[in-house]
Order: sequence, then C-alpha cells, then structure tokens
Amino acid sequence: MVSEHWLDQDNDAIVALYFQMLGDDLAGRVYNKAAHNRSLQQALGRSKGSIEFKNCNISAALIGFGLSYIRGYQPRFNFQMSLADAISRWLARNPAFDSATVPYRPQAFTEPPALFLGLPPTLQNAPPPAELSQIQAIARKFDVAGRDARNRALGKAGEERVFHHERAQLKAHGRADLATKVRWVSQEDGDGAGYDIESFDPNGSTRLVEVKTTNGWERTPFYISSNELEVANARRHEWSLVRLFDFSRDVRAFELRPPLEAHVSLFATQYEASF
Repeated sequence: MVSEHWLDQDNDAIVALYFQMLGDDLAGRVYNKAAHNRSLQQALGRSKGSIEFKNCNISAALIGFGLSYIRGYQPRFNFQMSLADAISRWLARNPAFDSATVPYRPQAFTEPPALFLGLPPTLQNAPPPAELSQIQAIARKFDVAGRDARNRALGKAGEERVFHHERAQLKAHGRADLATKVRWVSQEDGDGAGYDIESFDPNGSTRLVEVKTTNGWERTPFYISSNELEVANARRHEWSLVRLFDFSRDVRAFELRPPLEAHVSLFATQYEASF
C-alpha cells in the first residue's frame, strides 16, 4: 500500500508534470490532463483522485508564489510546505519559466486599449484566514516580491502596458494633445524619479504613475523603495500606484493613492549601513 505521505521525489514528479501542463495552458496549446494523470498513476502508484487533489494543492501553492495556475485545478489549501519546496526546486531548475513575461498573447496590439481599474483588495474581500495565512507564509519564505522586482522583463512589460493605458484614456476623453505628451520616464530618464510614467488627468493636471506588475493574484506582495514612498508623500495629489496582476493571462489592475499605509502594511526588509 502506498503511504498517504508524499515523498520529495513524488512531489518533484507531479510538480514537473503540472508545470508542463501549465506551460501548454498559458501558450494556448492543447494538452491531455487525463493522460498525464494516468502516467503519474503508473509512476507513483497512486490513485486518480489522489493525483487530482495534489494538483489542486499545487494550484493553491502557486498563488503564494505569485504565479498563474491551471484553472481546471481549483486551489485546495491545507497542504504541506514540502510541496512548496518542490515548486521552489522546480523554479530554480527552470529559471526561464519564471522570467517569461507573457507566454501567451491572444492578439497583438500596436497600442493596447485602456485598462479597467477595479477595486483594490480590502479586508472585506480577503480569503479565509487559514488560506491567506498559508499563501502569505509561502510569499515570505520564498521572497515572491523580490522575485517579481528582479524580473526586469516583467516590470518593463507592465510599464509599457500602463504607458499605453494612459494615452488611451486621454484620447478617450478628447485630449489627444495631452496623450502625445505622456512620458515613459523610467525608460527615457532611468530609474530614480520615484515613478515610472508621467501623464495627465483630462483637465491637464499632472499625473505620476508608479507601476508594479505580477503574474500572480491581486494580493501578491510587492517591493516599494524609500524614494518612491518619499515622492508619493511629497506629491500625493499627483502620484498613484497602478498594480497589474494576472499579467500572463488577461491582465487586470487596480490603483492605490497616497497615503499607501491606508491600503497596505509596509515592512522594512533591509537597512543601509553607513559609517
């Protein structure tokens, strides 16, 4: 009889097959979940239901990692951290997957339409505490915010998307004159301004936009620099943060305005040491 406990090699095997399916899923390629399940039944000696349930556990863990998951495997929580360790090992062996910005784009736009900015996360729409706690534990242990911050291609793609959003919004309000003046500051001048996009409200007032992008869900943590916070506080009537999430699928977004402490909890993660 096979033990209920999954060994590391069992977790590694099912995680590898899950990511193979996820890659196909994001790329719009056809794949056969039933055939993959049968291959694992033979390799691991486990039942169809056990493998299906473990795949749902992987989906839940991937939320913590700030990554997309297979929608056909709805997240099931209360899994062992050893499963998250297996996902971390797979990502370490396959860095190209983690750095992929948009594996699948249904169609190419020369200038994408404006984004729909939805409501930001609140206490009222938070998941159950036990689920949220497990997601947050993974995000902390594996530094998900830092991984997104180091993914330069992802950050650049998100900024480009918001740059076109700002232009589209102004054109929709009959301000094509202002749309031509929108600047992608981080690309033109480099980082350090405390915002990425310099835009305008339809009335002509300045709008400074900092962009944070993730392939994960809306509550994926992100890094924000002390300089960005200083600019946000000094120019709070102009500055805003646009958070893009689920970027590898159908990108969604919301906007946060200063003070950021009204929306998120800020934690110091490193300190500068000087003599």
